Amino acid sequence: MADPNPLPEICEAERTPLVELLLARIERLLEEQCRQAELIGQLRDEIAVLKGEKARPKYKPSGMEQQTEPQASEGDAKGGTGAGDPTGGPPKRAGSAKRPKTAQLTIHESVRVPPGVELPAGSRFKGYRDFIVQDLRITPHNTRYRLEVWQTPDGERLVGTLPSDLYGGHFGADLRRYVLYQHHHCQVTQPLLHEQLREWGIDISVGQIDALLSGHTSAFLVEKDQLLTTALAVSRWITVDDTGARHQGRNGYVTQIGNDGFTWFAGTYSKSRINFLQLLQAGERRYTLNAHALDYWCEEGLPAAPRRQLQSLTTITGTPAWEAHLDALGIVSVRHRRIATEGALLGGLIQMGFSLDLAIISDGAGQFAILLHALCWVHAERLVHKLIPLNDHQRADQARVRGEIWDLYADLKAYRRNPDPALRPSLEERFDTIFTQHTSYTTLDRTLKRLHTHKRELLLVLERPDLVLHTNGSEGDIRGFVKWRKISGGTRSDRGKDCRDGFASLKKTCRKLGISFWAYLGDRIKQLGTVPLLPDVIRARALAASATP
Repeated sequence: MADPNPLPEICEAERTPLVELLLARIERLLEEQCRQAELIGQLRDEIAVLKGEKARPKYKPSGMEQQTEPQASEGDAKGGTGAGDPTGGPPKRAGSAKRPKTAQLTIHESVRVPPGVELPAGSRFKGYRDFIVQDLRITPHNTRYRLEVWQTPDGERLVGTLPSDLYGGHFGADLRRYVLYQHHHCQVTQPLLHEQLREWGIDISVGQIDALLSGHTSAFLVEKDQLLTTALAVSRWITVDDTGARHQGRNGYVTQIGNDGFTWFAGTYSKSRINFLQLLQAGERRYTLNAHALDYWCEEGLPAAPRRQLQSLTTITGTPAWEAHLDALGIVSVRHRRIATEGALLGGLIQMGFSLDLAIISDGAGQFAILLHALCWVHAERLVHKLIPLNDHQRADQARVRGEIWDLYADLKAYRRNPDPALRPSLEERFDTIFTQHTSYTTLDRTLKRLHTHKRELLLVLERPDLVLHTNGSEGDIRGFVKWRKISGGTRSDRGKDCRDGFASLKKTCRKLGISFWAYLGDRIKQLGTVPLLPDVIRARALAASATP
């Protein structure tokens, strides 16, 4: 940022020893002012945290992921992903090759246009030169269904039946499809939708718009829940994240679970490990005693007495029954109940068929660190990036260490593309060298030491090259909720929350599967059966991928 009060230019003749001394002192004072401003910002953030608020980050993205991508060669494909422009301009983006823009369009109307002047005698017709104009017609279309009423000889009255996609209401399938698409895909609020439709000549109330958004959604929500069950059964890895999401005037959270083939959201009032395990069960809660539950209790330090009390557990279904079971055993300690619940939920999850080979990749939040866990490298590097050095030596050490991390990250990405077991020892050695070094910056050394304790989670890609190295997918998926929170604030009814989570999950999954969300909504509302169930598409793609050598 430019200095609002820059020093005036001083010519060489006026630069006496006294002036040079004063300029040096002014420079030191300005540096001290910058340090004081940084310290004040840190103290304000700490005060905000103590008040229960979130400190606002002031740092920019590091760019590590983009800058460590391999440079494309001259012989790249026609899409132009890396080959430079012959004129010396920037590389073309993928898919920018020339193509006929209107070749695939459906022509709804053809209009013959003669020349605007009188044709001279002897002129000959030489055919047409087509000029395609794309347009959109938005107009109300009101249909009166005249239901025939007949009376049989025995007095029974028979009445015609409305089409099934009307759901007994006075608004058609395409109008409901449009309302759902605008609200959930384009994030248009209900008041704006109401204003827009009234201006187009649709006689509709705010309450009727809400009914179109939340009514008759059971089939959508069932399909949304089946997404998670199917995806967990066929996936090799998932990334997870959460963010704030208000509901009924209270602060809550929405948890995202997904990968490159699906996205699933669920809003709750908690983001604890218990909540995460309950979400992974994707249905009625199951609490089970097995070897995995026992191991978890031991690892988390559950005392022997509560463990002995829980030995009678087999399987309990439902949270109220589980809470009653803990009460009956006399386990009243909050910590003991939490660990017991986490272990029993973990046991139930594995009993339900959760794969122990499924990797969970997170940003380092403790609630996600269960079973086979990996960490996001972008978030790990961010811990180094956001440090605020106080002198040139510390700044130099920070820049050098970040460069070493970037180089290692680039080599890990190359290893992921072409796994070579012979490279593993050298990569592990470089990791140790970077994260155990000592610099002139004590805070940096502590950060590196802390990251070194997560070596296996950061280097899990050496054992599993199929894993991604970051949670950018989750960050992108959850961005829509952040915008929703800024625009609408939160949800009021439980049905509204379920619809928000459900349609966000279906929309993101359609996008990842290459399915038009507009076509999906039309198919489900009109019950056409042309768009297959999303869980079936996920399962079919997983089977096809596993069959590919």
